[in-house]
Amino acid sequence: MSKTKLEYIWLDGYTPTSNLRSKTKVEEDFGGKLEDCPVWSFDGSSTKQAEGGSSDCLLKPVAIYPDPTRRDAFLVMTEVLNADGTPHVSNARATIDDDDNDFWFGFEQEYFIMDKRTELPLGFPLGGYPGPQGMYYCSVGGKNTHGRDFVEEHADLCIDAGLNFEGINQEVASGQWEFQLFAKGAKKAGDEIWIARYLLDRLTEKYGFYIEYHPKPIKGDWNGSGMHANFSNTTLRTCGSKEVYETICEAFRPVTKEHIAVYGQYNDQRLTGDHETASINDFSYGVSDRGASIRIPIITVEKGWKGWLEDRRPASNGDPYKIAARIVKTVKTAKV
Repeated sequence: MSKTKLEYIWLDGYTPTSNLRSKTKVEEDFGGKLEDCPVWSFDGSSTKQAEGGSSDCLLKPVAIYPDPTRRDAFLVMTEVLNADGTPHVSNARATIDDDDNDFWFGFEQEYFIMDKRTELPLGFPLGGYPGPQGMYYCSVGGKNTHGRDFVEEHADLCIDAGLNFEGINQEVASGQWEFQLFAKGAKKAGDEIWIARYLLDRLTEKYGFYIEYHPKPIKGDWNGSGMHANFSNTTLRTCGSKEVYETICEAFRPVTKEHIAVYGQYNDQRLTGDHETASINDFSYGVSDRGASIRIPIITVEKGWKGWLEDRRPASNGDPYKIAARIVKTVKTAKV
């Protein structure tokens, strides 16, 4: 009789930034498929998702991946439901209107690796600063590159888990890195970012690090951390029309505040109009413009206006479910 460890992963009820939670369920003779994962429960009163007098919340499995570091184990991403089976108010995944997976998303997740001993990013000396921005981006060598072993191990874990992991690079500040994931389907894209974050956070336990997702953890002349959202639907992938692209971009203008509201806490510290960002109070778009709210990639133009758009405003600590849900909703309002 075989036994399998299922790591049930969910998002808690803290606002405005949810935290990852997980616990292990051991199953006998597990079939290895999503439909073989039973609905489970947890104490919602310990995660700001229920009151103590009626504390049970349900965990509905929605995606399953091999666990690359544990024997006979899987990672199970779940949605939180109320005891009656309805989506919990914290369940942003359930708000995504993309049941036909027409929307494709590629997220670029930036983050800082922090040393637990100093509570500073890797490469930052105690009581001072490293050299200024410029030499860290895509660097090589021990002078400017910090944390490569950790980042490479995380990449291997994501690939071994079956995520559609597309790349890594060091970013413009010391100790700042980025990984990229792509998925066909807005819900699937959110699932994979959360699983990748889970693997990233779990890996820090071995290294004595922690991950800082704050969009501007180091004040001063340093770029903040974002989670740029590259997105498309059938219209964007096939229309071949500059006018259609502009119509879709313009659909974002009147709901600027609604987007910013779900694009991550403390994003005002990052979206200043400097450091390759647009101001949080403005909306703009442009071809190959990294200072715009939405960038139209030059490849999209060169392919005859068939491709995707990049919303550069989401912060590194944003919830990909909320971000995707809002983008899908706005694109569907465009009269094209």
